[in-house]
Amino acid sequence: MSDQRPQQDTLIDFGFRDVPVDEKQDLVKAVFGSVAGSYDVMNDLMSLGIHRLWKDTLIDWMAPRPGQSLIDLAGGTGDVALRFLKAGGGSVKIIDINTDMLAAGQKRDDLKHYADQLEWIEGNAESLPAEDASVDRVTIAFGLRNVTDRMAALKDCLRVLKPGGRFCCLEFSHVENALFSHIYDGWSFGVLPQIGGMVAGDKPAYQYLVESIRKFPTQDALVQMMQEAGFAQIRYKNLTGGIAAIHSGWKLD
Repeated sequence: MSDQRPQQDTLIDFGFRDVPVDEKQDLVKAVFGSVAGSYDVMNDLMSLGIHRLWKDTLIDWMAPRPGQSLIDLAGGTGDVALRFLKAGGGSVKIIDINTDMLAAGQKRDDLKHYADQLEWIEGNAESLPAEDASVDRVTIAFGLRNVTDRMAALKDCLRVLKPGGRFCCLEFSHVENALFSHIYDGWSFGVLPQIGGMVAGDKPAYQYLVESIRKFPTQDALVQMMQEAGFAQIRYKNLTGGIAAIHSGWKLD
């Protein structure tokens, strides 16, 4: 398996750098604290707006129903939560490790209409502030690659799901076509950090984000991790040639 569980006395990837395991969380928090104010604008620039279609596809695949509850991990600015509620979902707990991201989301006018259906919670994906078997759905969009212990996070997602509940992960993934991959690498490494420097004022943060995508497990490796965590009926769907992918798994009992 390409993604090993971190031990406290080992190093772990932070982009292309290796850092002590116990330092990665603070480094990630610093990155997102720096870019929180421009995060949604940068998402549009980084993906040429396509991230909106990917999130729509995520919600379409989930097919929310009235009364269903969702935990959206790393969901600070509320994009997935808003779509879930607009599609008929019942309630959302947005859990993010970064208070700046949560604050940016709470300022959004388009979420204020749903204020009574939303909770904003600072929390860690590896140890969720939620009861066992308490929610119908769990999502994480573009956040799993920033988690230090991804296996712990997957297992905790399974823990909080009700029997019959579903987990969905939308994440940047690995392009399948060699020529397309070469073009994508040129855009990612040559252009995106420069845009990050101009728009967000933090080129190194976006250099890390590009590098973290390349270090993330392949589509099949993530399937194996989800199986090991205890999910069943696992499937994935590539988006835009594998630039991103949605992985889905169910808790059977």
